[in-house]
Amino acid sequence: MSVILFIFGAVIGSFLNVCIYRIPREKSIIHPPSFCPGCEKPIKFYDNIPIVSYILLKGKCRSCGVRIPLRYPIVELITALLFVILYRQFGLSFEWLVNVFFVCLLIVISFIDLDFKIIPDILSIGGLALGLFFSFFRPLFKHLEPIVRIQDAFLGVLIGGGVLFAIAFLYQFFTKKEGMGGGDIKLLAMIGSFCSIKGVIFSLLTGSLFGTIVGIPLMIAKGGDTKYAIPFGPFLSLGALLYIFKGDMLIRLFLNFLRV
Repeated sequence: MSVILFIFGAVIGSFLNVCIYRIPREKSIIHPPSFCPGCEKPIKFYDNIPIVSYILLKGKCRSCGVRIPLRYPIVELITALLFVILYRQFGLSFEWLVNVFFVCLLIVISFIDLDFKIIPDILSIGGLALGLFFSFFRPLFKHLEPIVRIQDAFLGVLIGGGVLFAIAFLYQFFTKKEGMGGGDIKLLAMIGSFCSIKGVIFSLLTGSLFGTIVGIPLMIAKGGDTKYAIPFGPFLSLGALLYIFKGDMLIRLFLNFLRV
């Protein structure tokens, strides 16, 4: 089953690459079929096998020889591995399906934010609506704690969007500069619809920690320029992924550490 899900995840990862490339460019994700970003010629089916084709073609287009970004097999591999890891945690359950959708959204959002420093509303707002929709049914299927009910999802949306909005408003009020985009606010609200309040707080704190660890060296490399902006979406997404897999355990460890 793990092998089957790895292959299935790699195929879905190939589709996520299409979304990452086309959504910010406002192109259809359905038509036309996959094409080379260099010569724009359609890619044959035997050259479009996830991960494998990239290796066999040495990362180049068969038609024009232009180098295909390494991001393509990376996204396919990440998606495949996450499908398997989710299966190991939840089995083939409704909760597995919910988190598959959530993880796919986070992957697409993260790579678009890295490339374009934007988070399209169709992903964040659409994902928020999907998370609320799933929350109606999750208590009926979920066999693990904590159960995310509809009221938990709504509170997660309100707190997630509200916390970042308040931070962004206060930062802009005192510094007269925009410090956080609306896309990050909507992303955290989306995370709240899937992970409730606890997931929002965990994602925000761990995302801020990861962002600081990466951001300070980048700032130093840029000569101490505090205006050097890095997208926050991937760090929030990383925090959300960590919450899905080990969030409760890490929260317990942290609380136990505080009691010492």
